[in-house]
Amino acid sequence: MRALRFTVAGLTAATLLTTLSLGATSAVAATTVASCQSQIASLEKTSGTLTIATDNPGYTPWFVNNKPTNGKGYESAVGYAIAKTLGVAKKNVKWVTEAFDNSYAPGAKSFDFDLNEISYTADRAKAVDLSVSYYDVQQSIVALKGSAIAKKHSAAQLKTYKYGDQIGTTGLAFINNQIMPTTPARVYSTLDAAVAALQSHQIDAIVIDTPSGQYMASAQIVDKKGKSLATQVGRFPSTGEHYSALLQKGSKLTACVNAAISQLNTNGTIAKLQKKWLNIYTSVPKIKP
Repeated sequence: MRALRFTVAGLTAATLLTTLSLGATSAVAATTVASCQSQIASLEKTSGTLTIATDNPGYTPWFVNNKPTNGKGYESAVGYAIAKTLGVAKKNVKWVTEAFDNSYAPGAKSFDFDLNEISYTADRAKAVDLSVSYYDVQQSIVALKGSAIAKKHSAAQLKTYKYGDQIGTTGLAFINNQIMPTTPARVYSTLDAAVAALQSHQIDAIVIDTPSGQYMASAQIVDKKGKSLATQVGRFPSTGEHYSALLQKGSKLTACVNAAISQLNTNGTIAKLQKKWLNIYTSVPKIKP
């Protein structure tokens, strides 16, 4: 999986006071969806075509059958919802391939925006524009089935367990800053090393973003027959980490993409799409640190 809900209050469905980038010193511009619709052709890289990028392959539930053009899967559906909000017909949307690691490199882009599970970070925002949230990333706990933490995980109980995680991850930061266990978390150079420590009972749990945790629990920590040995105990409230649409730095389209996503959040479209396509994640029980 590619690894901050940006909340906007007091908006009408069509109006957004948005930052052109999400940095603290960003200028604020008033943008309406209606104004974006009237000038969208002049904002596109190729007039008359809205070009959306993502990686290849694209995996379920973000894309289905590795076909962004079919509108199936969460990011495919979000891409077309943004286009529709901006007044772009589905037939005028073009999907192109952009490798994840290349997407946030500085420089000119051949696409209008990229949807590829790209988390907002301040460092990335120095090189590219990153939109408001279209998916709030939540951290989750992965533990072995039948372990104590799988059954007992109140806020007080969570502090009593041994955790491990890869150095520099948002999961490790969550352990240290939110759970604050009585025993310092063990730090590993790789996530695979942390997984091995969990399987050998050196630690009780790993904290990792919910999408990655679902894969880890269901498909990575398995026995020789492929049967899952782990469980995703629960997911925590978001601390602000989120996925953003990525645009070229200073793109004239950034404010319009922000306006569109904000409207989709306000009118409930984002929630509906998450319920439809991301139930595998949203069904994980909620817990508090």
